[in-house]
Amino acid sequence: MTLKDTTPILRIFDEVKALEFYVDFLGFKIDWKHRFEVGLPVYMQVSKDNCIIHLSEHHGDCSPGAALRIETDSLDSFQKELSGKEYKYSRQGIQDMPWGTRDMSAIDPFGNRLIFTDVMGT
Repeated sequence: MTLKDTTPILRIFDEVKALEFYVDFLGFKIDWKHRFEVGLPVYMQVSKDNCIIHLSEHHGDCSPGAALRIETDSLDSFQKELSGKEYKYSRQGIQDMPWGTRDMSAIDPFGNRLIFTDVMGT
């Protein structure tokens, strides 16, 4: 048996607010959306480069308030890009962490924390 990629599922409560954060602010793209029928909760996949995240309005899929670490090789330029977008709910700063990474956190409108990280010196 070989373990492969992990795809986190994050709980959302409002599709419009989720897309404003993940697509408009962070720069992810929508890969697909699914609803069992019109008016029911959405389940969708967003991605940016090699990072894939599932977003779900279904109450049984997961709990809000998750945290995930997303490795990047260009944290400074990503932070600069986000700073120029004037997203009123989030201002990102980069911190040097004692375990040897540089981290930048962004909290979505549903309490999920995305920690963008790179190894110091890369």
